Order: sequence, then structure tokens, then C-alpha cells
Amino acid sequence: MTTVQIPDYTTDAFFGLEDKWLETAPGEVTHYHELGEGTPILFLHGSGTGVTAAANWWLNLPDISELGRCIAIDSIGYGQSIVAPGTEYGIREWVRHAVRVLDALGIEKTWIVGNSIGGWVAMQFAIDFPERLLGIVSMGTGGAKKTAALSGHAKPELSEAGIRRTLEQFVVDKSLVTEELVSLRYQAALNDTASDRLVEVVTARDRDRDALPLDFDVLAKLDVPVLLIHGMQDVVIPPSRTWELLNVIPTADAHIFSQCGHWSQVERAEEFNTVVKQYLTAQGIGAK
Repeated sequence: MTTVQIPDYTTDAFFGLEDKWLETAPGEVTHYHELGEGTPILFLHGSGTGVTAAANWWLNLPDISELGRCIAIDSIGYGQSIVAPGTEYGIREWVRHAVRVLDALGIEKTWIVGNSIGGWVAMQFAIDFPERLLGIVSMGTGGAKKTAALSGHAKPELSEAGIRRTLEQFVVDKSLVTEELVSLRYQAALNDTASDRLVEVVTARDRDRDALPLDFDVLAKLDVPVLLIHGMQDVVIPPSRTWELLNVIPTADAHIFSQCGHWSQVERAEEFNTVVKQYLTAQGIGAK
């Protein structure tokens, strides 16, 4: 039983997800959502202002959990996960946090579904802990060279107007960025602000973009299934990132959505879920 006090927090009913808490290290409690049974599928979110597991995956978890045990975590430095004093952030630290979650849940091997920086973490996971990995689904994989949009994210504006501008960069269809969604992201961002985490995690992310690029020599030897997904109109991380990885990873397939930006799991949620479920089913994944 954890000695760390669990926050008096409930994920907004908008997202329709139940809160779970798990001690993953001394002084560290991971906030997560879990649906389904069977083969583990770990969901790793992106790094936008006010991001949480719920705000990334609420349209996907109920559907994809028909196939397996879906576990969506707030990575350390984000959302409601509690970090121990002195916690450091970075790509390898986020990988190690994911491993601690698996260890605490008694999971030996998992699939990873990662969005943006979550996809980058998934790839680094494959490099550092290949024995723990069953396969990867990665959308708009992070770690690419800075675009103008990424440069803007390095100094996020902590206001509802700033969050709206950020989210509108994620999609082609701006009507998806509703007042309610912006407000919910803003409330989550206030948690980041209160603990000064946002600056720390953004600094670590941008540091590792140069200091720890993915080792393509190792990825070229990857032998697990990989599905790369990208929106053709993604201005945050261009589709060229997927082509780059597709040319390196021998087991990789790709799916490109037309008229879609960086947020394919939201902007094309129904089709996204179908693509992912068909891919996982083809790999023999099923809850029964």
C-alpha cells in the first residue's frame, strides 16, 4: 500500500474514464486508466500543454479495449501522476517510468501505442528494453527536427487562448477544438504550473531531441511488428518523419490519413480505431 497520499481528483466525466492509482517507485504514484482484458497494450500520450492520458485517448480506449488490456498512463511530469522529489525527466526517464508501471502491474511484455512524444518513447523503449516489447503503434512519432510549430511549443502560453492555438495546430478540422475541451486542458495545465513541471518536461524533451536521437542502427534490427500512423497535414511533426522511420525499421508498415493533422486519434478517431484494431488482430491480438 502506498504511503503517498492519493490526490482528491476525479477525471472529468467528459472523458468517461475511471481513475486508477499505482505506486511505481518510492514516492511515485502513477495515475492511469485501464479497460479490457487479455494482451497488454500500454498507451503513451503526447506532450502538449495540459496533456493527460484521458485527453489523448478518451475516444480510443473503449473501442480498442475490445481486443486487449488497455492501460493509459499519465507519464511522469504530466497529468495527475505524483513524482518523487528529485525526479528527472527525459526520453529515457519516461521509458523507465513505463517499465516501472509494467513491473508494478506484473506485466512481462506489452504492446505500446504512442502519440507524438509517446511514439518517441515507444521507439526508445524498443532500443533499451526490447525483451519487454511485443510491438508498437506510433502516430506522428516525436524526436524529429524542430518545426516552427514545435519551436512554439517550447514556450507554451498557459492560458485558454494559448491552449486553443496549440490544439488548433493539431487538427485540420478546427471545430474539434471545443470550448469544453480547451477548458479541460487548461485546468490540467494549471496542475503543471503549480509544480513548475511544465518548464522542466519541455526543457528535457527539447534537450533530448538533440542529445538522444533515436539510434537507427539499433532500430534497423528491430524484429517486432511496428505500425506508423501519420496525418498528411501534420504541421507539428511532418509525415517525412514516418517515411524516415519506415526506411529504417524492417518490420514497419504505415498508414497515412488524408486531411488530418497531428491528432489522428482524435481527428479521425473512428477510422483510427479501425486501423489499429485490424492491425492488432492481424498480429493475433484478441481478448478471447
